Amino acid sequence: MIITTIKELRDYLDTHRQAGKTIGLVPTMGFLHEGHLSLIRRAKAGNDIVVVSDFVNPTQFAPNEDFESYPRNIERDERLATGAGAHAIFYPSAEEMYPHGSSTFVEVTGDITRVLCGASRPTHFKGVTTVVAMLFNIVQPQKAYFGQKDAQQAAVLMKMVTDLHMDIDLVVCPIVREKDGLAMSSRNTYLSAAERAQAPILNRALREGKAAFEKGENSVEELIQLITGKINEAPLADIDYVSIYAFPSLETIETVEEKALAAVAVRFGKTRLIDNIILEK
Repeated sequence: MIITTIKELRDYLDTHRQAGKTIGLVPTMGFLHEGHLSLIRRAKAGNDIVVVSDFVNPTQFAPNEDFESYPRNIERDERLATGAGAHAIFYPSAEEMYPHGSSTFVEVTGDITRVLCGASRPTHFKGVTTVVAMLFNIVQPQKAYFGQKDAQQAAVLMKMVTDLHMDIDLVVCPIVREKDGLAMSSRNTYLSAAERAQAPILNRALREGKAAFEKGENSVEELIQLITGKINEAPLADIDYVSIYAFPSLETIETVEEKALAAVAVRFGKTRLIDNIILEK
């Protein structure tokens, strides 16, 4: 069932809430793939009612990014989401979410939003936290489900929930990958055949870094060099960053002593892909 207005969604959920049913939320930007569907199935297993938001959020795109060309197909999304267990697909317009005169934003400040993707996309996470806060307020779920592929996003949202005392459980689920290891992403459809063939180098490089860590290498500098060297074996790969930070704080570290995030962003042509792996003893 597709719902396009906030009032209709609230009325629908109020009925279920009054019946004592629990609500799970899976925020997405649509063009669903198996990664999204795994989140929906996880939400279905833990809640009575599952809401999937399907909204390409304009405030998290910079003017030179791919907002207009971002893939969209609501009919396909409804079929896939319903098949995975969703009860309602919230598909609002930009005007519904950001009515004329809207000027309020939710922003997490500090290094957690300035490193990794935040370094090259300085307004991105302000848009993410604003729209997710809106969705939390509209849906009022007990649990919300996010993928580890967007690990920095998950860390930022954890910080927002903690700082604003939001009564919601954030569930971060494992990355879902193609058979060759490439992390599933709506942007994978942008890749040419040659770029797609080389893109799995991201996962291979991260796994080599993790293997070295598990054998005793805990120098961040050495691990970054190892991962970088492996990615550079792919001629079409143009590295944006290879970084390792404490997780989920994303604080700078020189050696991996506690849980850490090894994360990469790499361009293949015009397509920017991200991937990551957790380093933990």
